[in-house]
Amino acid sequence: MASIHEIVRTAEDSYLRGTTKLGEYVEWDMHDTIERVDAYLNSRHTSGPTDSLGREKPFFNIVTAATNIWYRATDLDRKDIRILPSKSDETALAFMATVLLHKWMKEARFGVFLNDWGRALARYGSAVCKFVEKDGQLVPSVIPWNRLIVDPVDFDGLPRIEKLYLTPAQLKQNKLYDQQMVDDLLSAKQSRETLDGEQKDNLSNFIELYEVHGYLPANLLEDEPDEEDDTYVQQMHVIAYVATGKGEHADFTLYKGREKKDPYMITHLIKEDGRTLSIGAVEYLFDAQWMVNHSMKNMKDTLDLASKLIFQTADPRYQGKNVLSAIETGDIFVYDDKKGPLTRIANDKPDIQAFQNFAKEWQAIGQELTATPDSLRGATPPSGTALGTVQIVTSQGLSLFEIMTENKGLHVEDMMREYILPFLKKQMDTKDEIMTILDDEQITEIDAMWVPKEAIKRYNQQIKDELLKDDPDLGVLSPYQADMFEGEVRKDLAPLGNKRFFKVSDIEEKSWKDALKDFEMTISVEVTNEQSEKQAVLTTLSALLQTIAGNPMILQDPNAKLLFNKIIQETGVISPLQLSAASAQPAPQGSPPGGTEALETLTT
Repeated sequence: MASIHEIVRTAEDSYLRGTTKLGEYVEWDMHDTIERVDAYLNSRHTSGPTDSLGREKPFFNIVTAATNIWYRATDLDRKDIRILPSKSDETALAFMATVLLHKWMKEARFGVFLNDWGRALARYGSAVCKFVEKDGQLVPSVIPWNRLIVDPVDFDGLPRIEKLYLTPAQLKQNKLYDQQMVDDLLSAKQSRETLDGEQKDNLSNFIELYEVHGYLPANLLEDEPDEEDDTYVQQMHVIAYVATGKGEHADFTLYKGREKKDPYMITHLIKEDGRTLSIGAVEYLFDAQWMVNHSMKNMKDTLDLASKLIFQTADPRYQGKNVLSAIETGDIFVYDDKKGPLTRIANDKPDIQAFQNFAKEWQAIGQELTATPDSLRGATPPSGTALGTVQIVTSQGLSLFEIMTENKGLHVEDMMREYILPFLKKQMDTKDEIMTILDDEQITEIDAMWVPKEAIKRYNQQIKDELLKDDPDLGVLSPYQADMFEGEVRKDLAPLGNKRFFKVSDIEEKSWKDALKDFEMTISVEVTNEQSEKQAVLTTLSALLQTIAGNPMILQDPNAKLLFNKIIQETGVISPLQLSAASAQPAPQGSPPGGTEALETLTT
């Protein structure tokens, strides 16, 4: 049976040098595709910076703009991630779970992770996310493709291998590593290299490691493997090896052990069949970028030639001379009638229009392939272009990004279910009070649940206190007046503005874990149309507001209300449900509410 080191070497060799046959006419090299994407993003030619004559080749970058549009158009915000209740009586628990989730996202800088993830997806079409618990915290990260070795067809088909580069100090600091192996490895340290074996820099104090995760034979974890044991388990290895001769290697195992779950997760904007790596904005533009560069190189060579002063004559006396150095102003030339005069070659009027038109054709097909028309790039349309035409083109371009954004939302839900929520449930064994800042919608939502119940609670306590006084002059108890008591609650909450402090319960024995132990968390990612035209949305909302202000009773008509709700839904900025909640909420007294709320109060 092959050792883990042999498995890694075989996988790396196959990944770097092998190709995948996607069809009868299609062969694909995943490693070459990634390297080409990186080259184009950095405006570098894959054939070298100069031509066969040593002249520098221009790079007319068209991929970066398309990548940035994809990045912006598929953006997700962490505030759009919420936990929804599966039962009507768990609404308050879902709200509190969302508060706890947003608290973790802020502490873990989940917004930075979402940005890095979105950028990788726009560039490559796919991204590999990694979730690792470190020092009691769950750390999400996006692993660069040029540090991964995976199966080009099926991400889960082979072990996932990640290349690491650590200094000797970092190796010594990691107590999980076998320090004897670390000492042996340091004696054979090697420079940082790319997957192709090229040195990345001149620093020789970085050690190359391979972190391996996968479902592998259990006997790989044994010092003396049992050849008859065919059990497979999820496991992790950190290894290194150094070539000692032709086909010979010195192998080092710094760590090995079982793990509960694979930390890697593959995500796609639009998944491609038969490929681990989907198609991103850059790969769609491979041919367009090549031909645009070709056109620009031809234009450059033509203009370089046109900038030269070139003369011709049949007189051998001028051979080897240069008009710029051999001729001065006022010089008189005598020429032989038979050999002719010294004349200039007419190379100063080059026709580069054909090159420009050719490049524009490729740029246009590139925009079609990536759904990035000029209107999405902020370019002014040609004079005479109808506004309706521009809007239709923009709408068609954005429709593809809506699908991509929806897929991103589904992947976020998977991240929450597989990694984040299980981690949060383990961290909820605490009674700590939580402070958060809510927006107006959340303020309205929590007030609708908490303020009426807190008002009743205060009224009951007031009645209880009056009865316990045993006052003989106690008359008829005043009835409960909702407006008065709820107004007092809002007044007490007003000084804190939109800040809220939540405590799990007034009962000290309970923790957040106890309160939420039976709650089934359902994740929802609200995919908002963040790339929509704000001016158009504001115009629509302003027109609706003017209509309602002119005729407040118009919403009493069922047909008018139906149309109103439909228009609001199409804007994508507010839902009729939010409007209903706002209309059902009594007008607050004083400044915006805030305060401390007990979970027990919300759920009773």
